[in-house]
Amino acid sequence: MNNKKISILAGLLTTLISACTSHNLPPIKPVSSVNLNQFMGDWYVIACIPTVIETEAYNAIESYQLEKDGSINTTFVFRKGSFDGPEKRYNPRGFVVENTGNSVWGMQFLWPFKSEYIIAHLDQDYNNTIIARNARDYVWIMARTPIINDSQYQELTKKVANLGYDLSKLRKVPHQAH
Repeated sequence: MNNKKISILAGLLTTLISACTSHNLPPIKPVSSVNLNQFMGDWYVIACIPTVIETEAYNAIESYQLEKDGSINTTFVFRKGSFDGPEKRYNPRGFVVENTGNSVWGMQFLWPFKSEYIIAHLDQDYNNTIIARNARDYVWIMARTPIINDSQYQELTKKVANLGYDLSKLRKVPHQAH
């Protein structure tokens, strides 16, 4: 086995170990149920602990479309580096985990791997949501509008902190109001 393969395997193993330990925090409790049809559509990423592709995202929007087979066609679009930066587009597919009230998904960017996607908060009007992971490595605060007021933002970030996340890693995503 060459050094590159060993490096990749070591990195995967480290990620798996850190995901399993998750700072000895209890598992994140998903919302009790999600009406998938109501959840579909555009969600603006208001803030996140970003993945490597999101560190310079502007105008980030995640869109969901329920497919006939029950999977969720996902489009993640943003501008990289500035409001005028190059557009980046990703198309992972979501798969609802059975017996979770539609609130836990596997998000597949690369077959056969599925990333954990827990809907940890969803307001009753489906206007804002928090997507979390038990590893507490990434989190997304999303809303149906590109801008939310300061009190809503503070309330949502407090929920993120209560889930066991380090708020110093949270990045507010710049949006231009449309």
